[in-house]
This record gives sequence, C-alpha cells and structure tokens, in this order.
Amino acid sequence: MLLKPGFTARVLLGAVLSTLVACSEAPQNPPRLHWYVFDEPSGAFAQAAQRCGRAAQGRYTVELARLPTDADQQREQLVRRLAAGDHDIDLIGMDVIWTAEFAQAGWLLPWRGEAAQRVRAGRLASAVESATYQGSLWAAPVTTNTQLLWYRTDRVASPPRTWGEMIDTAERLGGRGAIQAQGARYEGLTVFFVSLLASAGGSVLTPDGHGVALAEQPTREALSVMRRLARSPAADPALATAREDHARIAFETGKPDFMVNYTYVWPSAQANAPGVAGHMGWARWPAVRAGHPSRVTLGGINVGVGAYSRHPALAFDAAACIASGPSQRLAATLGGLPPTIAALYDDAGVRATFPFADLLRATLRDAVQRPQTPLYADVSLAISHTLHPMRDIDPARDVGRLRRAVGRALRSEGLL
Repeated sequence: MLLKPGFTARVLLGAVLSTLVACSEAPQNPPRLHWYVFDEPSGAFAQAAQRCGRAAQGRYTVELARLPTDADQQREQLVRRLAAGDHDIDLIGMDVIWTAEFAQAGWLLPWRGEAAQRVRAGRLASAVESATYQGSLWAAPVTTNTQLLWYRTDRVASPPRTWGEMIDTAERLGGRGAIQAQGARYEGLTVFFVSLLASAGGSVLTPDGHGVALAEQPTREALSVMRRLARSPAADPALATAREDHARIAFETGKPDFMVNYTYVWPSAQANAPGVAGHMGWARWPAVRAGHPSRVTLGGINVGVGAYSRHPALAFDAAACIASGPSQRLAATLGGLPPTIAALYDDAGVRATFPFADLLRATLRDAVQRPQTPLYADVSLAISHTLHPMRDIDPARDVGRLRRAVGRALRSEGLL
C-alpha cells in the first residue's frame, strides 16, 4: 500500500522525536575534567588523576592535558588559552610564581569558606602563601621544592655554614669548578639572587608588592656574594651559562666539592653515579650572614580551578583530591616531588625517598617567595638581565641599576 507524503513525513518526524526523547533520558557519561599540567615523567600525576576519578564514583573523570616541561612554555600555552576564555581548562597545574598574574587576570576561581580551610589545614605555611594573593586563596598546594647544599663527605669534614666559608674551603681544596651553582641568564639566576637577598634580610618589593624595596645593605651583601663566587678560582668556568642540570651533571663526574641544587639531584646521583652518591652529604643552603639561617626561594606546583570551566563545583572537588595526602604521597615516592603537607615528612615511604626529610621540611618552613606581583615575569627578566654575568657585578653601582630596572618592570616599561 502506498502512503501519502504528509503521512510519511509525520511518521518520520515522530520517530526522530522519540529517538531524541530516548537519548535525553539515557544516562550521560560523567563529565571529563581536563587537568593541564607539566608532563611529569614518573606517572605520579597520571595515577593521581585516575585515583581521583575512581574516588568520584562516576561523577567525573580526570584526564591529563600534558604541558611542556619548560615552565616558560607551559605559561605561554596556558596564557593564550585562558586569555581566549577556553572552557576546556578545568584544572591548572600552576608554577608557584603564576598565582598573582593568573588571579589578577581573572583566570582562576578563588577557594572560599570550608573548602579553603581544608586546603590550608596541615600544610606548610610557605606553600599556602605561594597560592595566596591579596588575602584570597587561589589554588591548592600540591608539591613544593627548594634548594639544599650538597657536598662531598669524603673531602669536607663538616658542611660550611656561610657562602664565605664555602668559597674559602673550595679554594683551599684547589679545584676549578669546585662549586656548582646556577649563573645563566634565566629564572635560576633570579632565584639565586632572591635567596641571597632574603638571607641577608632584604626583599625585592615592598610588602604590598607595588613598590621597589632592595634596601642598600642587604642588596649589596647579596651582590657581593655573587661577584665573589663568579670571580673565585673555585667557580665553574662555564658559570655564566650554567643551569640546574649543568650543575647536576658536573657534580656526578665526581670533581666538584659543593653544589646548590634541588632535591632531584639525589635520586639522579644514585642512578647515574653511585660512587658519588656514596659520598654525597646534604646541608642547609649556606647563609649570607653568620648566625642568621638562610632563607631559600620556594618552588613547586599548585592546582587551580579555571575560571571558564563548565564544571567548577566538580573541578574544586577534583583539585582537593589531587592536592590530598594520598596524591601527594604518590608524587613524593614515585616522582621525587616534595609534599606540601607537613605530616607527610614523617611518612616512612616519603622518608625513604628523602633521607634528608627533616632538613628539607625545616628549610621549607623558612622559605621565601619570589616577588608576588602580576608583573613577575617582567620583574624576573629585569633581575636576571641586570645581574648577568655575575663576574661583572659591581655592588656599589648595581644596587641603583637593579632598583631602576625593577621599577621599570613594575611600570610595564620596555626592558629590552
């Protein structure tokens, strides 16, 4: 039997509507939250994402969106996406120096009330401070880090307490490149200066972050240490191009006596140079002033919730899980990334990874922040470009040059 065209159209329309209704009533897949974070090689972040997805019991899953390992490239990719209002960014693995910039730009959602209290509870104060801007919490601290002094126990009876003492000892031992440090024109040079400045009792910016501090005496003391190190026969001839990995590789040759570097150098030496690791001691970063413990610059990763996420409530829940004790323990034991929860430094697994756990925790408790300003990238460039190469530093002249350069950065005036 032939059907009339109108009847056929009504039947087809009814079938389509029935299908749409059936689809709308069918259970939806759980939302997929994207966590943009650097490509952590051990798999600790991937395991944490899977664990948090399982803990959500079907409410959401967490998928890693891997960023480059280089922090500048990470920031560049994130800034482009966030400036465009990208809804795909639910969770952001943030370098501690991005907090002020991302918060000021409106790219993060703040943590409020009980959720903020839970994030702050039991964590190292320095880590919480790194996630705070203008009194509000903008991220949950996940991992942290700072530098220690590493030295050869078969050559040095006891670790030096000050930079002056270390340089004197290295010069007596007589080796070129006896001290490994970071002197290239990059973020590591800014970190070196900020640590020396804070250890001398100074700061780059005023407490409100809007003005230049750089008091005369502590700034001169910091610059004097940098100049003396760079001109010492114990310095590496390649200091002006040296970064963290350059120092690590050099120390693993067995020739240097001292190195300032992050904790990753310990498992690296065990794997690549067990003979060196067998004589590898650790101590607090050297002080600038005798009797005044050093204050070393803080590093690490915090997790923030993207302002344009389609699922902000779920993203906050996932971020809290990523920053929780079990996730931090994974990052520590698998990835060698120090935790921000103070009690984890007493965990047997964490202490096995970090036999220097007590020293590391004590150093982190006194750690100093890099300048907390939305213009940090410009401030850091101003510092590293003014003070490179270190051997050309003139403390009497360069206090003024540094103040002017940082002032231009705060006014967003051309630096280069």
